[in-house]
Parts: sequence; C-alpha cells; structure tokens
Amino acid sequence: MLSKPERVALILQRLQALYPEPPIPLQHKDPFTLLIAVLLSAQCTDERVNQITPALFALADTSAAMAKLEEEQIREIIRPCGLSPQKSRAIKRLSEILLEEHEGEVPADMEALERLPGVGHKTASVVMSQAFGVPAFPVDTHIHRLAQRWGLTNGKSVVQTERDLKRLFPRESWNRLHLQIIYYGREFCSARGCDGRVCEICRTCYPERKHPKQTRKA
Repeated sequence: MLSKPERVALILQRLQALYPEPPIPLQHKDPFTLLIAVLLSAQCTDERVNQITPALFALADTSAAMAKLEEEQIREIIRPCGLSPQKSRAIKRLSEILLEEHEGEVPADMEALERLPGVGHKTASVVMSQAFGVPAFPVDTHIHRLAQRWGLTNGKSVVQTERDLKRLFPRESWNRLHLQIIYYGREFCSARGCDGRVCEICRTCYPERKHPKQTRKA
C-alpha cells in the first residue's frame, strides 16, 4: 500500500496526464447562466441539464429577464431535470434578489451566494471556482466516493471530505483537480464500475486490497 503522500502524488500526476485541461461540463456563457445550470444539476445529470438550458436561456439569460418570467414558465421548461417546483421557485427568487441586492450581477462572494435560494455550499463553491477562478473544492458524490476509495478521507460527511482534500492538495490545484476527479470517476471509477479494486488508481494505491471498499454515502 502506498503512503498517503505517495497516493496524493500519484493522483495528481495521473489525473493531470489524463485530463490536462478538463472542460467545465455544464454549458454556460457567464456567471449567471452557470449559477442556474449548477442549481438545475442537483439530483440531475449534467447531460440532461445541457439539454434543458438552451430553451430556458433563449427566454431569459440574465437575472432581469429571468425575474420577469412566471414560475410556471420556468417550471415547464425545467421539468425534465426533476424537483421542478422547488427549482423554478428558487430560480425566480434568486434572480429577483440579484436585482434587489447585487445590481443584477452574481456576487463573487461565497457567503452572498450561499444566501441565495436553492444555492448551497457545493453550488456556491462551483460558481466561485468555475466562474470566478477562486480556489474552491466542491465535493459531489463522485469526489466523496473516490476520496474514500483512495484513502484520502474517512467519508463521515462531504464537509469532512472537502476539508481533508483541501488539506492534502495544493491550493492552486483545487479548481482543476475537482473537475479531474469527476471525469475520472465517471470514466473509470464509477459507483458500479469499480469497487476500490478495479480502476488503475485504486489498484495502484491499494494493490493488496482483497475486498470491496465500503464507502459512506454523501
């Protein structure tokens, strides 16, 4: 078994080789459209979100335009993403708040983002990282699972996982690494495709692992 520093070095090297410039998976053109896309991605695939957002943004791609839409208009378009009543309510209200409190712009401030309806810590972290380039380490289910398989965290919570990953990896790597781990998890170390003994990184980190790695859910 590799030591933790050796595992960290291996993961950085291998993911950088596989995904040197990982693209942002959600289609967007600015912080507002990214914020809406990330909000819609809760309990929904990025692929489905990317199928839905063109129709929504054709109607409204600014906070001012979105605030003018009726909730029912938004809900009808985003229905395939799931949780459409809650999401449509949040999208309309956060658009109004952006107009009332932030001159219509998405604030580059974690606390201000987290106060917006429908925007939790993970969504705010994604926006800070991908829209504004501020170092952040959003932890989704892929990252939470892989961090446990790779022995980087005990997986008690996504909060703990985020804290552990930030401590282990250089700050300047966070924004890129968060995307790299997501892509690796989807391609090589998915929930069903690997049990901690199948993919290259799992095998290299734990060559003597005999039994499936049991991971805690986020």
